[in-house]
Amino acid sequence: MNPTLLRALAALVPVAFMVIVSVAAFLRSRNVPAFVQLAGATCLLLVVLTHICEGLRWFERMQWSERHSVGHYLDLTGAVLGVILFPVGYLLRLRRGDASRTS
Repeated sequence: MNPTLLRALAALVPVAFMVIVSVAAFLRSRNVPAFVQLAGATCLLLVVLTHICEGLRWFERMQWSERHSVGHYLDLTGAVLGVILFPVGYLLRLRRGDASRTS
């Protein structure tokens, strides 16, 4: 099995958990910090799905592992936004006191 696919499948479990927790937090509070956290988790899910597609060799015309390709920039943008938005949303929820009720 492709090592990229194995790593992506291993990362799918914690990222899916992050998405589920973020959806639950957003449905309970429906405020901006919960939405920011959900947006970050969704971006990280995009990164994992991108790596799964790369490992399965789907959409090869996107040239997933090539520099300066659509797949590379989709992956990079999702990773940067996810790493920034998820913790910012969580910290804003902590500051408001929302995180203790939903986590």
